[in-house]
Amino acid sequence: MTTDFSTGVREAEPSFLDEVDVDSLDLRLGADSLLWKFAGDSRMILGFQRLAGTENCIEQLAQGVEDHSIIFSDFLGRARRTGPPVMRTIYSDDPHTWGRRVRDFHRDIKGTVSDGSRYHALNPELFYWAHATFVDQAIYITDTFIRRLSRAEKEQMFAESKVWYQLYGVSARSQPQTYDEFLAYWQSMCERFVPTRTIVYATGYLRKGLPGPRWMPGPLWRLVSAPLNAALRTVIVGTLPPEMREVCELEWDEKKQRRFDRFAAVMRAANPLFNRLPLRVLYVPWAHEGWVRTGADPRRLHNQPA
Repeated sequence: MTTDFSTGVREAEPSFLDEVDVDSLDLRLGADSLLWKFAGDSRMILGFQRLAGTENCIEQLAQGVEDHSIIFSDFLGRARRTGPPVMRTIYSDDPHTWGRRVRDFHRDIKGTVSDGSRYHALNPELFYWAHATFVDQAIYITDTFIRRLSRAEKEQMFAESKVWYQLYGVSARSQPQTYDEFLAYWQSMCERFVPTRTIVYATGYLRKGLPGPRWMPGPLWRLVSAPLNAALRTVIVGTLPPEMREVCELEWDEKKQRRFDRFAAVMRAANPLFNRLPLRVLYVPWAHEGWVRTGADPRRLHNQPA
């Protein structure tokens, strides 16, 4: 039984696993896992807004980002600093060290939210929510843009995500134990979404359009950027849960959904072509390093549903 989010998150205290217990476990994901196959695929970039957005629709996490990062002045820089350590927890040859390093980045991230209650980034309820958004991204983006996953494969990826989470050395008391429980947990968290300052800022480009270069006149930029903005609104907003679209005031309708579905179908149909790309193109650098180290070729692995 997992701890209720509202109850657990108000403890605002870190809860670590004993280091000896963590190190004594044989925790490691490898080339035979579906997470290795898909989590570092370059197409995961299509889910960046779903990942970062759902994270920051929960008030305590968004407040931690606002209080302890430079998201408002260096949005892309923060993303570049976050991604590599998390990916190395999966793909490195020393996942325990990288997992604990990710955890320890968050030791001093604490404060208060609007109602005066405290938060701590290493509170298990809050830390697991951040992890859950990565799990959701891996499963959702694979199934939407790479290839359809069977039910068994989704269950396998969730099971592998439990190993991934253990590498951080944070209490798993709020972690669902089955894939069905994870789906129920995910929906319950979506129902908690609020329009935090962090997420409203981070999705401004989807409402107002991409900012243009300073040297280009505004009217000309609006003209040349119109197709790009239309494509972004279709592809990026299409990946978002309905609850996030609502709190971020992002317009969506059946016509946009059909466009999104067509784009996703084209991406899945092109998967055999993607699998012909060089490894360094198909995977982000940290995943590419892992595949080269193992000597396995992921382009030949797990290409059909189990």
